Amino acid sequence: MPDEVIADLRRRVAATCWPSKELVTDGSQGVQLATMQELARYWATDYDWRACEARLNALPQFQTEVDGIGIHFIHVKSRHENALPLIITHGWPGSVIELLGVVGPLTDPTAYGGSAEDAFDLVLPSLPGYGFSAAPTEAGWDPDRVARAWAELMSRLGYTRYVAQGGDIGASVTDAMGRLAPDGLLGIHLNFLPAFPTDVLAAVFGGSLLRAGLFKRVAVAVLAAHAEKQQPTALDALVALWKRGYIVEMPEHPQTIGYALTDTPVGLAAWMLDHDADSYQKISRAFLDGRPAGGLTRDRVVDNITLYWLTGTATSSARLYWETGRTAVAAAAAGQKPPNSRSRSPSPSSRARSSRPRAAGPRRSTPSSSTSTRPGRAVTSPPGKSPNCSRPRSGRHSNRCANDSRHLGDQGLGQAPSRGRGGAGEVCLGCPRLDHRQLVMTMRKPGIT
Repeated sequence: MPDEVIADLRRRVAATCWPSKELVTDGSQGVQLATMQELARYWATDYDWRACEARLNALPQFQTEVDGIGIHFIHVKSRHENALPLIITHGWPGSVIELLGVVGPLTDPTAYGGSAEDAFDLVLPSLPGYGFSAAPTEAGWDPDRVARAWAELMSRLGYTRYVAQGGDIGASVTDAMGRLAPDGLLGIHLNFLPAFPTDVLAAVFGGSLLRAGLFKRVAVAVLAAHAEKQQPTALDALVALWKRGYIVEMPEHPQTIGYALTDTPVGLAAWMLDHDADSYQKISRAFLDGRPAGGLTRDRVVDNITLYWLTGTATSSARLYWETGRTAVAAAAAGQKPPNSRSRSPSPSSRARSSRPRAAGPRRSTPSSSTSTRPGRAVTSPPGKSPNCSRPRSGRHSNRCANDSRHLGDQGLGQAPSRGRGGAGEVCLGCPRLDHRQLVMTMRKPGIT
């Protein structure tokens, strides 16, 4: 990431025009002024993006084109034989950064008190329109289409037996993979349940099925009718989540909110923090009281926000919610149900493969052919400017591998595979955190492996 881009970010944060203070002592009016001002102070003066670059560049990263779109992914193979391949999909407002904390425990469990038989080979892709993956240039990239792309990716990597995990909107992709049932997929694990009845999703996301202004109230009513009444606390939390601003606006008009999120970094940060009450309280304590909850530290929070800002993906990431809602409303209007798990996709292995990603570094290599797949690039050409934005933007993609030690330091991945402003389990801004121990136990149940 060019120094000019980092300097521009800090300047914008420092020049924030602040609203007046909220009129209440809690978060009932939204993200509180004191929290945001302390986050902005830390972001502009103390935060070090280069440290995040180094964490990313310590791992093998690649880019490949699937279904006409460039996909960035991290691929870490275990040193243990017979490791089970696992593809993990992040959510919003998350990224592959939130998954970095599980790489060690899952690929090398013996170093964390586990056994070799619990080892996984990890594939951590960035969703289309998120992070270092390209943004779709046409409508239609809903979770089902992403699921097909992930199945193709795993096939290109040579995996004939694998499992999948996902959280938040990544759980929608993983759930779609389960219904798609591609060859080789043995099982799935979710830490968010996306499979609401079609009428619930249609109510939440609105559309022509409901009169304008009613869909929030209908969504809450339908959710209450379907929820488990024996757990009122969980019900209250669920209803509150589906009333949040992002779950209303992004499925309806992602382009509208995108103008503000792309123009002001503090506005983007506030939008991402206002995900749910529990995570907001923990994040607020981390900044105001210096009391982080687990891995939800100031750096991990700002790492994730900074990635969205530097890659210019606030709008393109929100569109996945629009795609999800559009699919749900169309299905409800047609009286359709989601595909059942017996409907199999065409086997990726039966299709001609244009390429297989190349392994980086001294690791077990996967079969390869002439390739259009590129390792995640580690340097950029001199920064230019986007014709649509006065901020400096990064240059074109390079073919260098981000795991090559020659390209670390100020030449890291953060300077690379981006189209925007430049270049786990431990932290997810609001999503249920991925627990590697739970994942191991689930994936290793008899019948799964």
